[in-house]
Amino acid sequence: MSRAFILVMDSVGIGASADAAGFGDTGADTLGHIAAARPLALPNLARLGLGHAAGASTGAAAPELGYDGAPAGAWGYAVEQSLGKDTPSGHWEIAGLPVAFEWGFFPETEPCFPGPLIDRLISRCGLPGILGNKHASGTEIISELGEEHIQSGKPICYTSADSVFQIAAHEEHFGLQRLYDLCTVAKEEVDALNIARVIARPFLGQDPASFKRTANRRDLITPPAGETLLDRVTGRGGEVISVGKIGDIFGHRGISRTVKAPDNMALFDLILEQAGAAPEGSLIFTNFVDFDMLYGHRRDVAGYAAALEAFDARLPAFEARLRPGDLALVTADHGCDPTFSGTDHTREHVPVLFFGPGIKAQCLGRRNSFADMGQTIARHLGLAPLAHGEACL
Repeated sequence: MSRAFILVMDSVGIGASADAAGFGDTGADTLGHIAAARPLALPNLARLGLGHAAGASTGAAAPELGYDGAPAGAWGYAVEQSLGKDTPSGHWEIAGLPVAFEWGFFPETEPCFPGPLIDRLISRCGLPGILGNKHASGTEIISELGEEHIQSGKPICYTSADSVFQIAAHEEHFGLQRLYDLCTVAKEEVDALNIARVIARPFLGQDPASFKRTANRRDLITPPAGETLLDRVTGRGGEVISVGKIGDIFGHRGISRTVKAPDNMALFDLILEQAGAAPEGSLIFTNFVDFDMLYGHRRDVAGYAAALEAFDARLPAFEARLRPGDLALVTADHGCDPTFSGTDHTREHVPVLFFGPGIKAQCLGRRNSFADMGQTIARHLGLAPLAHGEACL
């Protein structure tokens, strides 16, 4: 036993799941479609087995990723068993807890939120009203309604195909703490509807040309419904270090400490710091959010491709800091195919790439649950088996 690292490339799916039709996602393939649209140079991820995993997932030829040798890592792909394609479900299942219930969702109508819910929110928080009240892209609705929000003091409330209630507000004109307080009340109100998340989306700027969301996002999430790998590590006295929004995703349960950064490259800086300093027996869990937030949802193929290449280029520095006995995992939580219709997540398989000093190169094949990843890490850290999943190393 030494340490374990989980690097989640948020939304980097590798091919539609068998049940994708039920989500309207037949034919989705985040990585494959990006590679088809533009040459991808991902030699380090490919060396770990990403191309082979993608080929095995889709049954088609592996995408060209700039590496022709045999994989040096333990590679495969995993099929989600949770009933949704949302962020909490994907991460919880990676940590050994598939979500066997359906979250609540808001209808694709306008307005989309129940009238009594909004009435209570306005009353409890002393609001002059709200703006939005529809399904929308976060950047687009801020551009559309940001100026009216500043003038009226009404927060912008919107949702998506995920189980989420999002509130955007200007950090200075509305106030950051006021936004957080509003989201706390909103989470209390939506719990009865089984909504997984309320997200604070602060922004700055004075007009559509200058509006920009800040790094002060905050997610309020229903805690996991059962024990996860994180609980097991901290229960034994080990450290779980949340890098990025992992702490929010797990409702801050099973988290020892949290470090945050505004973008993928700054998050990678933090991962390198933790690889140099994290103690024996610790779990370092990171979500690289830009793939999903900046490029998948915005259907930006070129930006997504460039972000993948930037991530790939930094992997050797991370590998160099791994200690004997360390185990690292690169995976994803769902897809968000930037070539697909709409702006929502896509139901896809995810890569399973285990590596580290002494990890044998091997094919792990199809894993029937994301929970296999958590179970593998539990075994590596010398923990008792989790309730779900089969270890694959």
